[in-house]
Amino acid sequence: MSRPLDVDDVLALLRAATAEDGVRPLSEDAELRLQHRAPGGHDLVVRSPDGSLAGYARLDGGAAELVVHPRLRRQGFGAALLDQVLELAGPTALDIWAHGDLPGSAELLATRGFSRARVLLQMRRDLAGIDPHPRPSLPDDVRVQPFRPGRDEDAWLRVNARAFAWHPEQGRMSRADLELREAEPWFDPAGFLMAWRGDPDDGGTLLGSHWTKVHPPGDAGDEAVGEIYVLGVDPDAQGMSLGRALTDLGLAHLRALGLAEVLLYVEEDNAAAVRLYESRGFRRFAVDVAWRRESPSS
Repeated sequence: MSRPLDVDDVLALLRAATAEDGVRPLSEDAELRLQHRAPGGHDLVVRSPDGSLAGYARLDGGAAELVVHPRLRRQGFGAALLDQVLELAGPTALDIWAHGDLPGSAELLATRGFSRARVLLQMRRDLAGIDPHPRPSLPDDVRVQPFRPGRDEDAWLRVNARAFAWHPEQGRMSRADLELREAEPWFDPAGFLMAWRGDPDDGGTLLGSHWTKVHPPGDAGDEAVGEIYVLGVDPDAQGMSLGRALTDLGLAHLRALGLAEVLLYVEEDNAAAVRLYESRGFRRFAVDVAWRRESPSS
């Protein structure tokens, strides 16, 4: 009989891997779903001969993430975990995310027919040079105000889906996904900036938003680190310089909290965005890679 999943054991494994590798082994979404036992997806484990947890994987739709305890690597547990994932996924296209692009992941996946398909850059910059009191130029009928829990969710989800229609993860964020994040200790409406045209309670239209996040000490570095978490503008509002205005306001908010550094994630092949961020002082810091196995019929 298989043991029920012990979430605390898995979280301890994740902490050990983070301490060893300097990068979190699971995406935020996968870790949230694990912690809250959210419906959907599959949790898989492998154990060492003494019964201790050796590895964990989460398969959700066409994507998976794997992690093996640092002291038990190169002993076959990663391969055993991958075998479980492949058996459960069946003969369909599958992406496996390797956070940090560590050598062991490449060695394991390349020999199983996977190839590099997507590269996600983490970029960072210090906040010392950020204007603490930006005065962005906005149209007279546009105002920026904090997110209001319980009132602004539907408007934000609509604009997020439109702004990220091309993105395989962000563009599919649901009300349940949003509420999971609103329940997290790090969630702060004051750092979730919404740009409205007109009165949001009387027919106003949400044009874009900048959702910032603060990682506590030990999560993304020894000290707390800010993040440009989600920055999106409705396609119909392009050309109004809202993205730049919201960026400046969000960075000023993070600086006002006393943070020294900010990070963001961007697809490596989004050359225009990478150039923009580099021009704003961001530098490449870390890499996540999606390894893909195509469906035999593709």
